[in-house]
Amino acid sequence: MKLVSWNVNGLRATLGKGLAEKMDALAPDVLCLQEIKAKPEQVADLWLASWPHAVWNPAQRPGYSGVLILSRVAPLSVSTGIGMAEHDTEGRVATMEFEDFYLVNCYTPNSQNELARLPYRQEWDAAFRAYVSGLAEKKPVVFCGDLNVAHQEIDLARPDANHFSAGFSDEEREGFTQLLGAGFIDTFRHLHPDTKDAYSWWSFRGGARARNVGWRIDYFCVSEALMPRVQEAVIHPDVTGSDHCPVSVVIA
Repeated sequence: MKLVSWNVNGLRATLGKGLAEKMDALAPDVLCLQEIKAKPEQVADLWLASWPHAVWNPAQRPGYSGVLILSRVAPLSVSTGIGMAEHDTEGRVATMEFEDFYLVNCYTPNSQNELARLPYRQEWDAAFRAYVSGLAEKKPVVFCGDLNVAHQEIDLARPDANHFSAGFSDEEREGFTQLLGAGFIDTFRHLHPDTKDAYSWWSFRGGARARNVGWRIDYFCVSEALMPRVQEAVIHPDVTGSDHCPVSVVIA
């Protein structure tokens, strides 16, 4: 099964930039999108409608956040949120259950400038860890999405300049360490431990993408028991249309 994840930074805008053709070229069985910034009734699109299974979780706030899972494979069940009202208004999580695993699509909150939202981010990290850990007690878990953290110095172009920046603070990195410590593996880094200059997000400023001054903040992580079945984990920087690029895994 091929799984693809992409923060599209606006579903309607990215559809206008060839999302359908680009995703058809990648040929996922399941596609996880983040930051869709739309409700389903706002998007009349034949390509989206061609997917037989979908779970939308838009934010209550218009034009903000939101996640969507599209699947060619019939899920056993679907759900939205993590079951905690204080965290479930911003459209950040959707889950599909398949025979062998749960798939969780996540758009993690950004800590914002000067880490203004870091306290909430730390609450979120703990709550999300509890959510996926709870699922993992039933069957293995795959979670993916824009997790808004570069875990190690190898995961961003300029670590020395960003130790107090959102996405690379000590607290956020420790939160991700704890998430992996709960029994999950970062598939890309596991398969490519020494690969440098592999990024999934670039600022729109200063020609960052052309110069590959980026961050790896988009992930596929899996329960340890699933890792032997992960055949590949790939970043697709050639796919444009957002400030992020897609990432993918193939699970046997």
